[in-house]
Order: sequence, then structure tokens, then C-alpha cells
Amino acid sequence: MEYRNLGNTGLKVSVICLGAMTFTEKGWRSAGTMSFSEIQKVVDYALDNGVNFFDTADIYAFGESEELLGKALGSRKNDVIIATKVRGVMSDDPNDRGLSRYHIFKSIDASLKRLGRDYIDLYQVHWWDSSTPIEETIDALNDLVRVGKVRYIGISDFAGWQIARSVSLQEAKNYAKFVSAQMYYSLLGRDIEFEVVPACEDLGLGILAWSPLAGGFLTGKYTRENIPEGSRYARMERPFLRFDFEKGYFVVDELRKLAEKYNATVSQVALNWIKAKPFISSIIIGVRSLEQLKDNLGCINWDLSEEDISYLDEITAPERPYPQWFLDMFADL
Repeated sequence: MEYRNLGNTGLKVSVICLGAMTFTEKGWRSAGTMSFSEIQKVVDYALDNGVNFFDTADIYAFGESEELLGKALGSRKNDVIIATKVRGVMSDDPNDRGLSRYHIFKSIDASLKRLGRDYIDLYQVHWWDSSTPIEETIDALNDLVRVGKVRYIGISDFAGWQIARSVSLQEAKNYAKFVSAQMYYSLLGRDIEFEVVPACEDLGLGILAWSPLAGGFLTGKYTRENIPEGSRYARMERPFLRFDFEKGYFVVDELRKLAEKYNATVSQVALNWIKAKPFISSIIIGVRSLEQLKDNLGCINWDLSEEDISYLDEITAPERPYPQWFLDMFADL
């Protein structure tokens, strides 16, 4: 296993992080269901193969994901890095959501209880809350760090300007700063390269890539002729992740060629491309079986050539928005 610093900190996390969104037997607000026996096998195998980083959220199956992750880790829960999140709607109570001081303080205690821990290694705000001043949010998070309930804090799904504003306020107030940004990033979703990545690199935040296989599309199991019955894309009237499907099929075809070259799978090539990006601290994978985990971990211990990385960069390059394309014209002046 390869370990990297979490952003500009000294904390070492495995380059593969096991996401627990699928950890639910009930199937509430989740990406699928798993029996606890299968969850236990997945967690055990991850630990045995060097994974020391696990990610969940309070809204995943209304807390069941946190409970099952804590249960599966058992006595080993204090030997790993656990990340969870706060922001989402947890009940009909209008205050049981958002990033207010009230909700954050209530949520941290609930998450700690479900995980069976005294502290959270990485506590992340799940997305921006336009109804709560960011000053209130960062003040509450700073207090959690100071009292020891949280070791590090991070953001998820923020725009570049939101990251910059938040960290600038934290620096001005001498508060604990965000150290990571959990963002969607894949060969078919590279939008963060324009604003979020530059902001994170400038401010010292490590990026945690979620859905690196574009919701399973980059596993290669989808073809122009067949979307497997029961799969995520077959179940959705409108896919959660947006991309050009025709481009997606072309990219998968090219990944298959590279997979044959490296004696790897399509998934492993797609994950290896992300692993090569210097701004990535860890890649969050979500699995529903031990076989999927074994396949994903196969991206470790080998590297794509610079030539193949450049080729994948070229064929998946997103259209540059304004002002990037305009500024490019004056880059050398």
C-alpha cells in the first residue's frame, strides 16, 4: 500500500480509502445494500492489505453506515483514520440539518456514539450551507478541534471561491484550517481542475476523490448495447453523475486496450490514472462485494507510463470555460 500526507499535514493516509456509503442492510438513502457478514469481510480484507483510511457520513442510511463501520472495525477502530461528515437532513426537525453551531454540536456526539469512538480523525462539512454564515460554521468546528472531539477538519463539494473564503477566514482568526477537500473526480468528471484544484494546491488542501469510477461506468461493465439490469445506471431515470455517454463508451474502449497492455482491469487503469495526480491525497472507493474491493486494490504497486497518462489526459480533457480559455491566451505575456 502507498501512503500519502493528508493535504499539508503530517497525517499519513492510504492512497485508497474505503468508502462506507454501501454499508447498510436496510438500504435507506444509500448506494446499495450489503449483509453485515459481507461488510466484515470487506473491512478485514482492506485492513489486511494496508488500508488505514475509512470514509462515511451521518446521512448514509441515516447513521447506519457509521454504526456498521464501527462494528466491523471493532477493537481496531482506534488504529485507523476515520472520516465522517455533517450537513444533511437527519429528521423532520428544521434544526436537524445544515452547518449551524447547534446542528454540528448535536451531530458530532451522535456520530461518535454510532462509531463507538471518543474523537473523529477527519470531520468534514458535506456541502456548503447558504442559510448559515460560514463564520458560525468554522467557529463551531474550531471549538471541536480545541476540545479534542475532532483531530482534523475538511470540506466536501465546495466551489473554489467557497474554499478560498473559508480558509482565508480561518487564517485570519487563527482557527484550525480545513486540510482536505472531498470532490467528485474521474476520467469523465474533471471539472475541479479549473478552480477547485488550484485553490486546494494554493491553500494546502489534499483532494479526496469520490466516485473515481464515475458511478461504476468506468468498470467497463456498461456497453452501448447493454446496461446490466439492476445496475446503478439502469435504476436511474437521470444518472446522478453527468457526462457524455458516447464519450464515456469511447474512453472505456481505450481503457480496455490499456488494461490488456498492463495485464490489468478497466477499473484498475482508471484508478491508476487518478493515483498519478500529485494533488490527490486518497481515492475513495465504494464496493458492494469483496471481489470489487480486490479488483480496485489492484491499481496499487504499478504505474501507468507518462505517455499513457498523457493520452488519457488528452482524450478526456474537458472544454475549458471562461475565464480559463481567455487567460490562456495571455499566459506567456
